Amino acid sequence: MTYTRLQTAARTQGIAFQRSQRISPRRHGRGFSLLEVLVSILVLSFGLLGMVGLQAAALQANREARTQSLATGLATELAELIRSNKDAALTGSGNPYWGNFASPLEAATASHCLDVVTASRCPDALALANAQMTDWLARADAALPGARVRVCLDAAPYDGKGLAQWDCTAGAGASTVIKLGWVQASAQRWKGPGFALDRASRPAVVLPFTPGSTV
Repeated sequence: MTYTRLQTAARTQGIAFQRSQRISPRRHGRGFSLLEVLVSILVLSFGLLGMVGLQAAALQANREARTQSLATGLATELAELIRSNKDAALTGSGNPYWGNFASPLEAATASHCLDVVTASRCPDALALANAQMTDWLARADAALPGARVRVCLDAAPYDGKGLAQWDCTAGAGASTVIKLGWVQASAQRWKGPGFALDRASRPAVVLPFTPGSTV
């Protein structure tokens, strides 16, 4: 009788072991499925972060391109204003167009004789130049963040490395040059938060031209 009971117990344990062996792979399968889901979520999260980063970079690039276009248009407009007022443009000392202007941009001698509201006329070429600079600098200040402008005679607008520079060097071959700069994203922002912005360390637009010339 005892032997029979032992056989029965052994068979029962064997059946239980076989069942456990059949159930175990299912449990492992469930575990692997959960791990795969977690990995998929992680990969998807990184993908979404990458897409957001690309979109932010694209928006930044578009904004910088628009600002560059505005600055180029402003420089071209100022060159045309100076060309059209040759008498004032060729004045040496006290030339209203020349100067080193930093934000907030303001003319050395403000004039509003071109203002339609005042219904007045500019009495001479110098007054006209002052009025033109007053209006132009106000618009440049509004369009370009942290703007800086320099108009001068310069024979070397670029340094030995080919980089634009704010300094003006008069001499043989010097021409009137318009230089514009503004606060923008720095190319060295990867170095850390302190390098995120370039605060007009160099001109971003350099436009040489000849006053009184239509070329």
